[in-house]
Amino acid sequence: MFRILIADDHPIVRKGLVHVLEDSGIVRSIEEAANGQEVLDKVKRARFDVVLLDISMPGMGGIETLEELKKLYPSLPVLMLSMYPEEEFAVRALKAGASGYLTKKSASDELTDAIRKISRGQRYISSSLAEFLAVNLTEDTERPLHELLSTRELQVLRMIVKGMSIKEIAGEISRSPKTVSTFRSRILEKLKMKSNAQLIQYAMKNNLID
Repeated sequence: MFRILIADDHPIVRKGLVHVLEDSGIVRSIEEAANGQEVLDKVKRARFDVVLLDISMPGMGGIETLEELKKLYPSLPVLMLSMYPEEEFAVRALKAGASGYLTKKSASDELTDAIRKISRGQRYISSSLAEFLAVNLTEDTERPLHELLSTRELQVLRMIVKGMSIKEIAGEISRSPKTVSTFRSRILEKLKMKSNAQLIQYAMKNNLID
């Protein structure tokens, strides 16, 4: 029986995960957090066997929270959850210390198995991610430019191509408009582009649009 902390800024997502876990019969207790700081506060006050962590929370993002968690509790198993395809963020998460990565679409089917596996000190990698990693480790191809972006920059890029303004993005990720403008400048520089229109074309070509 596991003590689990669920971290996601959307109450409806947390409710869905709680429902799945309660039905599974593998949990002793469940606590919830809505942002990265809440996660850090809760793990300092109580012991958890597994943390389920959303990768795209506002403010302190999932990867940043993961890195802080690993500084405090290196052996604490953390399973990253995301609405983004595995090939976009999974490798970043695993390199940062995550024990596994699940898309929210597959969470209801794979969550129980993933928790059991990472609680034993193993990594959980889905079959689709394993296939992606195998292909990309064996193919001698040029890496796409967007892999040069940080996790936050990639998140901002996706918001830009959705048509969100600098002010809207700033509100979504709890950063100042000036900081978002800096992210945009870095994105343009790394992708060797000059306008949002070019970013949209690039995103469409590389399947970065939801």
